[in-house]
Amino acid sequence: MKSSTPRFEVPVLLGTQTLFNIGFYAVVPFLAVVLANDFLLAGTAVGLILGVRTFAQQGLFLAGGSLADRFGARRMILIGCAVRAAGFSTLAASLSLGDPQLWLFILGTLLTGFGGALFSPGLSILVGAAQTARDRGQATGAKRASLFAWLSITGEIGAVTGPLVGAALWGWGFATVAGFGALFFIAIGLFLAAALRRPAPDSYSRDRSESPEQPKHQPGSLRRCLADRKFVAFCALHASDLLAYNQLYLAIPLELQRTGMPTQWLGLVFAWISVLTLGLQLPVAWIAARIGAAATLRCGYFSSALGFGVLAFLPASAFGEQTGPIRILCAVTLLALGHMSVHPTALSLVPKFAGHRATGSYFGLLASCGGLAVLVGNMLVGWLLAQAGQDLIPGFLPWLFLMLPLGLAAWLAALLVRRSGVLAQGA
Repeated sequence: MKSSTPRFEVPVLLGTQTLFNIGFYAVVPFLAVVLANDFLLAGTAVGLILGVRTFAQQGLFLAGGSLADRFGARRMILIGCAVRAAGFSTLAASLSLGDPQLWLFILGTLLTGFGGALFSPGLSILVGAAQTARDRGQATGAKRASLFAWLSITGEIGAVTGPLVGAALWGWGFATVAGFGALFFIAIGLFLAAALRRPAPDSYSRDRSESPEQPKHQPGSLRRCLADRKFVAFCALHASDLLAYNQLYLAIPLELQRTGMPTQWLGLVFAWISVLTLGLQLPVAWIAARIGAAATLRCGYFSSALGFGVLAFLPASAFGEQTGPIRILCAVTLLALGHMSVHPTALSLVPKFAGHRATGSYFGLLASCGGLAVLVGNMLVGWLLAQAGQDLIPGFLPWLFLMLPLGLAAWLAALLVRRSGVLAQGA
């Protein structure tokens, strides 16, 4: 049986993720530099503004997913592109209208986050629909890497390329970089308006859950999602993954600083993450398809917890006096392997939890729970790292704090997935 998904659809969706990340990472990595150098803000204020931007995106995924359920994934993707283009235009204007205007800059950062909250759930809906159609159309027993694993790879290509584009334009000033981002997202929107045409009624399976354009006008989808206690519990458990992976931006840099390693090591860490993602995401997904979702979740959460265990209980001297950085790279590798295992797996389970109902709210809730965990968890992690080794707080406590929710997820998430019956769907 052949999949009813149009062949052109999947390459367009995967390529879109690359384009989104090129435009995003061409601009956003430079926001902290502009806030510090052009607006002369202290580090705390810079962190607050960037944190609010992140929460405006992750925290509003639930709203974006609910809107996609009501008005259609394609429409919300196009609106999200327009909003992000407006955000980048506002960022450019904040430095182009005489004196730098901080309020315009903050407004621009919020719009960039809100734009992502609109188009990302829509993209997940379409990829999830394509995955469902592929699962139902493939031969019995066939095991292939999920489309969400491919989405991670194409996204990483954009994440690596974007900063290079931004750095190449930096000589003309940040306003030029932000202006490029705005034009780029306008171009993406025009491309998708043509490429993501509304399918003819018979282009997809008559089961509308397989259509790339989700059924419109579904009031109550958010309420049904929040009433799904098993899925809410799964989202709460999986939030530990985003909290853990976000430590690449908080705890890992602070640990590098604490151990006296040069700042250049941070660039090496992120380069290593990109190498791992591009080189191992497909093999990891291939293994995940064979051992099943429950086992993959258990192994992935445990791998991330083990990464923090390296930092908690293995001193740098354990790797030799001249090889302290190996300790960091070991921890980062385990974190990356854990994230590569559980994140695509969790996304691929969302349509199965949702069944034949609208999936936008489900994707949105999964992301929003992670965003909330990062917002609250990072404050606690930051405080623990600042206090570690002083008074009654031992040095391993921050890492133990991060290990506990991952251990809980490794134990309960796999059990929840098995008992919820979702593994039998789409098999």
